[in-house]
Amino acid sequence: MSTTFFLRSARKSGYASVCVRVQSSVLKVNIRQSTRLKVPVQKWNLARTSPAFWDYVTSEEGRTVFGKIAEIRQTIDAVIIGGKPVTASQVRHIVHDVVYKGYITTGNQSMTLGMYMDIYIDQVTKGIRKTQKGTDFSEGTVRSVARVRDLMLEFQAWSGRTYDFDDIDFDFRSRFMCYMYEHKDYNINTAAKSLNTLITMMSAAEAEGYHANRKCLSRQFKAKRKDVDEIYLTKEELTAISKADISTLPKLYEKARDIFMVGVYTAQRVSDYNNIRPDNIIRNPDGSVIINLRQKKTGVWVSIPAKDELKRILEKYSYRLPKVPDKSINLCIKEVARLSGVDSPVTIERTSGGRTSIQTHPKYALIHTHTARRTGATLMYLAGMDVFNICSVTGHSSIAMLKKYIKADKIERARTISSDAAFTKW
Repeated sequence: MSTTFFLRSARKSGYASVCVRVQSSVLKVNIRQSTRLKVPVQKWNLARTSPAFWDYVTSEEGRTVFGKIAEIRQTIDAVIIGGKPVTASQVRHIVHDVVYKGYITTGNQSMTLGMYMDIYIDQVTKGIRKTQKGTDFSEGTVRSVARVRDLMLEFQAWSGRTYDFDDIDFDFRSRFMCYMYEHKDYNINTAAKSLNTLITMMSAAEAEGYHANRKCLSRQFKAKRKDVDEIYLTKEELTAISKADISTLPKLYEKARDIFMVGVYTAQRVSDYNNIRPDNIIRNPDGSVIINLRQKKTGVWVSIPAKDELKRILEKYSYRLPKVPDKSINLCIKEVARLSGVDSPVTIERTSGGRTSIQTHPKYALIHTHTARRTGATLMYLAGMDVFNICSVTGHSSIAMLKKYIKADKIERARTISSDAAFTKW
């Protein structure tokens, strides 16, 4: 029986999680478990006898990480020496008890920001911590929270200090935003999302009595996101895409096109329209079809009447759409759109590293999975559909949120207004 530790990551820099492996060919045991301990990849990969590695091991961060690694190994070995069977559940509990020992044994006084973030991530991952609506956090939110924890570790290594609850002030905000812009090359929205995710965790910790720092909870501290230029496809462009001859391309392209078109006709996120199954389908006696699904991100139930075009796609696959990875849909739909002649130049504004630039691209190059949702919402609006009904389909909680998805220009909106029967009566 042996207990070893390794990094389950392809990264060559930044931080990665340490995993423990307990294995024995005799006992037929091969258990792998993440410890949720984070280490800088470059330091971990140093030769164990090198001075640089021991400089890290003896640093404040290194002593904490390798101290817990040693304790995990000793605790597991003690179980083995005692002759007890080792199970995956045991290993998981040993890791949890060692990593969060300070929190478990001494209560709130020992809580730090880093420890709280680890616990927060653990709780949202396991579904222990719920949203304000009482639902599980979406997979995307869980990933975002974990990324911010890694980002904080990288930022602390770069700045040469460890930040705790009371250190999250406006000076921290300035340095953190600067780091994201200049060293991570984040755009405005990615940087804002990262800071605001950190604020969410700080707010939760304050509500639970772990700190009294309210500076970071002020309106001025929160980062504002910018409405980015996003495209939508016209009805003519959708027709060209749906009728394009792609018989010479692999079958994957046809499947990706069909799934994308389902996204347009349902105006849902890719996490929803790429997962429609027979149990989401309601077929009425009159032949009409309704798609009833619970959105992964929000937990909101939406019911979408199926247009004839959507019904044809669903029937093609016997109401069980094929599963195509999001990245594959992005690559395929760009190529299909290119072959369809959706190549008009589009000028957009992009912000990267805190700097704004004006760029021009052929339209097909800007199409991705979320374009389907924006296209669906926009075309419903241009057709004169009531905005409250559009919200009912898209699942937006307010018209203000829906407005971000309607990408029609002012002239198109004016045409829609003039054709509205209510406009002629006021």
